[in-house]
Amino acid sequence: MRAADALPPGPDPEDSDPLLEPGGLLDVLGVAAVVLDSDGRIALWSPQAETLFGYTAAEALGRPAARILVDEEHLDLVLSLFTEVMSSGQPWAGVFPVRHKENGTRLAEFRNMRLEDKRGNVYALGLASERATLQRMERDLALSLRLFSQSPIGLAVMNTDLRYVMVNPALERINGIPAAEHLGHTVSEALPFLNGEAVESAMHEVLATGTPALDTFTVGRTPADPESEHAWSVSLHRLEDPGQKRVIGLAVSVVDITEQHRAATAAARAQRRLAMIADATERIGTTLDLDRTARELADCLVPEFADIAAVDLLDSVLKFGSPARPPATGGALVRAVAVASAAHPTFAERASEPTGRTSRYESNRLVSQCVRSGRPTLIANVRQQDLARMGRDRDVSALLEEAGVHSYMAIPLRARGTVLGALTLARTRNPLSFDHDDLLLAGELAARAAVAIDNARGYQQQSHAALSLQRHLLPHRPVKPPGLDIAYRYQPATTAGEVGGDWFDVIRLAGESSALVVGDVMGSGINAAASMGQLRTATRTLAGLGLAPADVLTHLDRIAGELDETLATCVYAEYDPHTGRCRIATAGHLPPVLCRPDERPQLLSLPTGAPLGVGGVPFEAAEFTLTDGDELLLYTDGLVEIREEDIGTRLATLIDLLDQPRRSLEETCDLLLTQLRRHGDPDDVAVLIARTHPLPPADGS
Repeated sequence: MRAADALPPGPDPEDSDPLLEPGGLLDVLGVAAVVLDSDGRIALWSPQAETLFGYTAAEALGRPAARILVDEEHLDLVLSLFTEVMSSGQPWAGVFPVRHKENGTRLAEFRNMRLEDKRGNVYALGLASERATLQRMERDLALSLRLFSQSPIGLAVMNTDLRYVMVNPALERINGIPAAEHLGHTVSEALPFLNGEAVESAMHEVLATGTPALDTFTVGRTPADPESEHAWSVSLHRLEDPGQKRVIGLAVSVVDITEQHRAATAAARAQRRLAMIADATERIGTTLDLDRTARELADCLVPEFADIAAVDLLDSVLKFGSPARPPATGGALVRAVAVASAAHPTFAERASEPTGRTSRYESNRLVSQCVRSGRPTLIANVRQQDLARMGRDRDVSALLEEAGVHSYMAIPLRARGTVLGALTLARTRNPLSFDHDDLLLAGELAARAAVAIDNARGYQQQSHAALSLQRHLLPHRPVKPPGLDIAYRYQPATTAGEVGGDWFDVIRLAGESSALVVGDVMGSGINAAASMGQLRTATRTLAGLGLAPADVLTHLDRIAGELDETLATCVYAEYDPHTGRCRIATAGHLPPVLCRPDERPQLLSLPTGAPLGVGGVPFEAAEFTLTDGDELLLYTDGLVEIREEDIGTRLATLIDLLDQPRRSLEETCDLLLTQLRRHGDPDDVAVLIARTHPLPPADGS
């Protein structure tokens, strides 16, 4: 309140207490009371009079007041004033020099009035205080009131019940309500837009302990500016009576630091944005896996930036062999690739399409407009009509409304001039709305992610082409050779669809003999697959000429050397079911495994040879005899080689897996791939296993 304002109408909380402690102002002023009879003699003498004039009660009582308190030169004036008050009954007030018993003359301010008892006797009551003390108090009060009313800092005084008794104009402006609406009320009652409970708790603490609370930071919205957040620095001090040290209330000072708060908030926000961009640079595009890149983008934005993030790609982008083109008109056919949500489960998450599902968005939907125009959409404050355009249908719009989506953005995922899809962001729990700066940040992150997604898309297209070529070049259904049961597997690398040059083959030779081949072209991609196709074709041609295994590898070495920087490993086994003879030659390949019934499997000891393509290195073959029920396992290094373990340890594990009760060849292939392969292995693998069995009897036997 202003200094001259009074409490508003209504009961004063102090009125209910009949025994109130006195204020300390009279003690500070030291007001003296003196009663004179009709003759001007002192009849009553207060302790304050003794302090003011220096005479004890024994020295003063019964004596003429004018004789002991006034100099001779002022005696006639004092007697005339006394006579006038006693005769007229009109009070007199003024400043008059009085004599102190020991300290000379001093100025005192008087209030004189006539008193009359029930018997008609009249007396004179004089109230006096030292003029210098009064002047000091008046000066201090005037200065305090001027400072209070003119201070640019919001100031308030609370009583011991923590109700406002004074509020200056600056605090009126800060709180946005008049002083009269403060007075007599607590903080919670007057300022419901603040966290009144916390503020009053701090006030009680200061009132109880006397320890000031300085520069407490408070944030809120005022009735004068309900749309904007304001910040204040609040300090609390306990007020005490200087004479008796009695607690009389609380002083509150409030400084509006909204601009500083906004500047600090903007700086912190900019720092967070830079941190987000740096974090996104590290987290997005760590692999050439398209789905994982999309998930990295969504996870990077939730929950720090948005409560819900969804990445949708145009269906044409994900179809290999077709150009990625956004729709020129109409709706958009998109596939959900990644969804991240700050709360699980959440209505908004239910509103998003499950990843991998393709949906059509009508032309008036925001996602369709985003991918069609290639421009972002920002809806800072979502309205009812906006919800219908955000969801793909009415049910989804209802879920978004139920989830409390209040702010929304759709940003195109554009790379190399082509729109690949859209990133949609929504806020539900975060009370702040998206703004233009948020749109710029989301656009920056979307652009970075779009390039990574496009790189992954191109890589997967290449890998898809290489895998298609690889599968086309591998035998679709190898012929069943005489005297052998066979099983085989080819498995591409599990990282980003990587494809290598592994192959296997079963070739019929003259006289019911068969050749079993497993090879591995070093490298990956289409070039490795193409080289593998050439070497496989050459192997089949050389095998058809009836060449011995070592001679086949010699010719393959020359052919590989003529291919552009091609190196390959290979194992070639020739089996005659009539004699059981098996001749095997290798070119830098891992040794096959021989499994005989009731014996522990063993790695065959063979001349290793150099990889194909090295050139000029001779090859040798080793000969073994296979009997009924023997098994021969050929494989590429992708089955056993990993970085974390020594190759010897992995080969021992392979032997242990094979050293188990006999199972079907198909089950053996599945066991080896399940136990030895892991998700994320960077190499492909080919496995070929053959089990001998007797030839059927010849016709007519």
